[in-house]
Amino acid sequence: MAGTAILALEHEPETAERVSFDLAELTRMYDFTGMVVAVTGGAGILGSEIARALAGCGAQVAILDINLEPARDMADHMGKRGKQFSLFRCDVLNRDSIAQAAQDVASNMGKIDCLINGAGGNKPNATTSSEMKFFDLPADALRWVFELNILGTILPCQAFGRIMAAQNHGIILNISSMNAFRPLTRIPAYSAAKAAVSNFTQWLAVHMAQEYSPKIRVNAIAPGFFLTNQNRFLLTDKETGTLTKRGNTIIAHTPMARFGEPKDLFGAALWLLSPASEFVTGTVIPVDGGFAAYGGV
Repeated sequence: MAGTAILALEHEPETAERVSFDLAELTRMYDFTGMVVAVTGGAGILGSEIARALAGCGAQVAILDINLEPARDMADHMGKRGKQFSLFRCDVLNRDSIAQAAQDVASNMGKIDCLINGAGGNKPNATTSSEMKFFDLPADALRWVFELNILGTILPCQAFGRIMAAQNHGIILNISSMNAFRPLTRIPAYSAAKAAVSNFTQWLAVHMAQEYSPKIRVNAIAPGFFLTNQNRFLLTDKETGTLTKRGNTIIAHTPMARFGEPKDLFGAALWLLSPASEFVTGTVIPVDGGFAAYGGV
């Protein structure tokens, strides 16, 4: 049959059921036309690139960020696709701000199908160094990093999750990190916060499915090492662009021998937001070039 494939499913050891499916259905699974996706931190490097990919697949994208200027520039440079973006100022650490943003997205865009929690990051004075010992890391810097990453994930899940619970469907995608699998040196608050994001992702997946609807799914992706504005000069020399000692160590422990690029997140993110993963919830998917799998020898 043209355009179809045959799939053998082993239900019992002695029997097998052969099922035909239309290959075009696989393409349709990644057509997000008509879907509304909200992205916190959507003006950041990784959040904005995921937003671009979603718009390219037909989605209407709500960019939520405390600073919307980069998102305006992005929309201006996307031509017709730029019309698929709506911008909403939002502080993910302010419950009233995020609640208002959720209401504004729902009322202005008609509905909310997906939430991507892209807001997060680290802070230089929450990072140990030869000058800044762990014992002296200031509490306000540690608190800022921890709250941005974990509270900045939980509060949007509350506001947008309430809407999803009322409509009995929705998808939440959190952004964890390789630090959640194995804490990295020098960044204790960020590592601990991302471990909390992974744990919360699993908790919320169970809670939403059991208490509200099994059609509400919650997953996360865990990026490996991507060059961003926050870590660029921790991994590369500001003057020469060559790798620092830390950057070299990372590459040496990444089997694919490079840093990730934003487009490397597209496959996992789009899959977890699509019907192709409709039986997947509570997972944290590494996108790390093999870093987590490598034992160092």
